[in-house]
Amino acid sequence: MNGSKSPGLAGFAVLKNTTCHTEKKISVFFSIIFMTVGILSNSLAIVILMKAYQRFRQKSKASFLLLASGLVVTDLFGHLINGAIAVFVYASDKDWIRFNQSNILCSVFGICMVFFGLCPLFLGSVMAVERCIGVTKPIFHSTKMTSRHVKMMLTMVCLFAVLIALLPILRFRAYQIQASRTWCFYKTEHVEDWEDRFYLLLFSCLGFLALAISFLCNAVTGITLLRVKFKSQQRQGRSHHFEMIIQLLAIMCVSCICWSPFLVTMARIGISEGGSKETCETILFALRMATWNQILDPWVYILLRKAVLRNLYKITSGCCGVHVINLHMWELSSIKNSLKVAAISESPGSSKEKNLQPLSSMGQ
Repeated sequence: MNGSKSPGLAGFAVLKNTTCHTEKKISVFFSIIFMTVGILSNSLAIVILMKAYQRFRQKSKASFLLLASGLVVTDLFGHLINGAIAVFVYASDKDWIRFNQSNILCSVFGICMVFFGLCPLFLGSVMAVERCIGVTKPIFHSTKMTSRHVKMMLTMVCLFAVLIALLPILRFRAYQIQASRTWCFYKTEHVEDWEDRFYLLLFSCLGFLALAISFLCNAVTGITLLRVKFKSQQRQGRSHHFEMIIQLLAIMCVSCICWSPFLVTMARIGISEGGSKETCETILFALRMATWNQILDPWVYILLRKAVLRNLYKITSGCCGVHVINLHMWELSSIKNSLKVAAISESPGSSKEKNLQPLSSMGQ
């Protein structure tokens, strides 16, 4: 693959003079910590989302929860597979010549890096589109966005991400061992061929496109919900819309902060003339920032739930000295008054008219 070089030695000619010197113990420590925290966080988020999906299986929230579960499962496998390969590389002292004779491991690593990088971004944009349709076109959403359609969307997103990841292999272009010798990706050192530039720019453009779609759809959804709130209409079912839009905004902010450095770095490498101007340390920093996206995503669903937000609001209000109204007691007293009115209204005689008025005035 890739000219006259053999597949098993792809990228080694570049690495001889540009190897990035990193502290092995620190790098192994970060890899193990990232993988462990990511697996535990995503596993906890999956349990929470699955329980919520069982409760809302027949409601409009079910499609959102199904997409969110797909996103968290993707993040989980991303940490599990990529983390395991990275730890194996460190444990083998980064001796790619010894365990990567046919370039199979590097190709698998590169495919996983691209797939588990793009797929969460795609799923985040699909979730934003789904919520936008659910808020702006509720009738269409209830009739067309069934669980079967959502599963088809998940499958299509995954297949598209797989196609992008396999594109270099289909074009007989090997994934390259990067300068740090700890991971594989598109060619980022001495990029001169147009096809190598194309892969880098394609990855960056697709990532930015997914973020732009998420921003646009979340903006439309938020404006629509605010209009409904100010008009005091359609109160039923509005609270879970706000909960989901808060989660989507958090996902979008986390994705933008974590992925922007890596996407910008890859785009600059693809655009720059005369080879890459980015250092190995810069690329590694951007990669670690992108890794944090898969760690922070599940905590959006763990922390930004209605029950957790309500408790946090009560704690914050109590610390600030603000009196918090006990909505549960208010609702219970209102129900009791309503039952009293109903009982008196059904009783015969003149007591009906005498007692109904003061009780109704109390309800006002």
